[in-house]
Amino acid sequence: MSKIVKNATDSLRSLILEALGRAVSNGALPAEPIPAFNVEIPANRDNGDYSTNVAFLCAKAFRCAPRKIADAVAENIDLTGSYFTKCEVAGAGFINFFLSPEFYADVLIDVNCKGADYGRSDFGKGQKYNVEFVSANPTGPMHMGNARGGALGDCLAAVLDFAGYEVEREFYVNDAGNQIEKFALSLDIRYQQLINGEDSIELPEDSYHGEDIKERAQQFREKYGDGYINKTTEERRKALVDFALPLNIQKMRDNMAKYRINYDTWFMESTLHNSGDVKECIDYLKNKGLTYEKDGALWYKNIEVQTEMLKEQGKKQEDIDKLELKDDVLIRQNGNPTYFAADIAYHRNKLVTRGFQKAIDVWGADHHGHVARMKGVLRALDLDENRLDVILMQLVNLVKDGKPVKMSKRTGKAITLTDLLDEIPVDAVRFLFNMREPGSTMDFDLDLAVEQSSQNPVYYCQYANARIHSIIKKIEADGTVIRDCGKAELMKLTAPEEIELIRHLASFTDEIQNAAKNYDPAKITRYCIDLATLFHKFYNACRVACEDESLMQARIYLCKCVMTVITNVLTMFSISTPESM
Repeated sequence: MSKIVKNATDSLRSLILEALGRAVSNGALPAEPIPAFNVEIPANRDNGDYSTNVAFLCAKAFRCAPRKIADAVAENIDLTGSYFTKCEVAGAGFINFFLSPEFYADVLIDVNCKGADYGRSDFGKGQKYNVEFVSANPTGPMHMGNARGGALGDCLAAVLDFAGYEVEREFYVNDAGNQIEKFALSLDIRYQQLINGEDSIELPEDSYHGEDIKERAQQFREKYGDGYINKTTEERRKALVDFALPLNIQKMRDNMAKYRINYDTWFMESTLHNSGDVKECIDYLKNKGLTYEKDGALWYKNIEVQTEMLKEQGKKQEDIDKLELKDDVLIRQNGNPTYFAADIAYHRNKLVTRGFQKAIDVWGADHHGHVARMKGVLRALDLDENRLDVILMQLVNLVKDGKPVKMSKRTGKAITLTDLLDEIPVDAVRFLFNMREPGSTMDFDLDLAVEQSSQNPVYYCQYANARIHSIIKKIEADGTVIRDCGKAELMKLTAPEEIELIRHLASFTDEIQNAAKNYDPAKITRYCIDLATLFHKFYNACRVACEDESLMQARIYLCKCVMTVITNVLTMFSISTPESM
């Protein structure tokens, strides 16, 4: 929570304890240990700005009715010099407290003083978190799932950073294994078809059939000619992959940069094989007796590990049987490690070799079954499985004119991330993809994303920011010198719309911490929309350029604080903050 909110909360707790002490001293209450109690800001502020459950929790210890305890607290509390003006008892023993104008003034002073850092905290205490997201296969173009995952992962990393974690953004490049072999085969056949004709050799059904493969094969031929047709299959395929893979990876880097995502690390799967990390993990599991050989392959005892883990969680055997757990192959019959084996080594590398306290993976919902076995194998490696958190992200449906859209009019093919970023402003894409929590299927309205009206959420927030710039410019153009305000002037902001707006500003740090704790950056986009709404409500109810010069300056100060927080949210999410619209 913000410094001012924390000060108010902590001081109120102390005031309540002091009041209980006085009540005991004057005989109104018995001398008994006081249990832990809550001091909180209620969702509905109609009955008070703060409330406490102390009377109900003390009832058993004091052997008297909560209402009597509440009345004793109210009669003995001294709010002098605090952020609170009065205390009221309601119902069976609810105690409500009301904040003074000084509290709201200090919130604004805090926002103004901290500026771009307002909302930051040490909630995460510098813990090292790795956030891995998108990690698209480098053998083809990125799709809508990658688009949503990119916005979600990057904005989550930004929220975690704001909440005081040390965050590293990571892209895991699958540059080894079966998909690269399939990539090589597909490129090879397309290359041969270019030279000998399409009927000369058939592309297998399970190969990559996209136009991007044809394009890479053509580029290779343009650079190296037809000479590789006479090389061995192994030489030709290696040359094709060595040529095409870096181009595909660079295209992914370019797409991510266009999407305003800058990764700290591009981690290559091949390094896990080359360093011996994969073999080391497999040997570790072997030595623990968690592998066996069958049909020429090496298997991992996933059923055994997960069953033990589920039983510890209280699951019954009959419920476990319904899950139809299966063991997993680590090394295929051909001697090559599986993707799962590399994934084990990759997560061990993050948690052990590089020492991240937490690995956060953003995966598509179709990876649901992989979560439990990944956590299980971390336990098998004697690591705490709770150090891995997986965010499962649901599908995106593109909508235009109220109807689903799957194909690009320009290409006639499935819409890719590149297509989306060519058609829709990046501001809108990043904001709209963070409008819903990850576990919700979402409709992305292509018409709404380009609409310049209050119906478009990102435009609505940007407009509130631009409107404040316009208000300030107009006031300055009318000859008013905008100056700083003292606390006494800020305490003039007592209109309901002003108070509601300042309360929302005061909650920003808490919202950041909650979004970080729940891995849900959508909380912050919704916070920003609410802030813009409250600002427009204030603007319509309270004339900024009023005749009372002190009140005018205070309202300008409030406007600037709103602008600071909107800017902090949008900048955090790499969204622009235009001064005019």
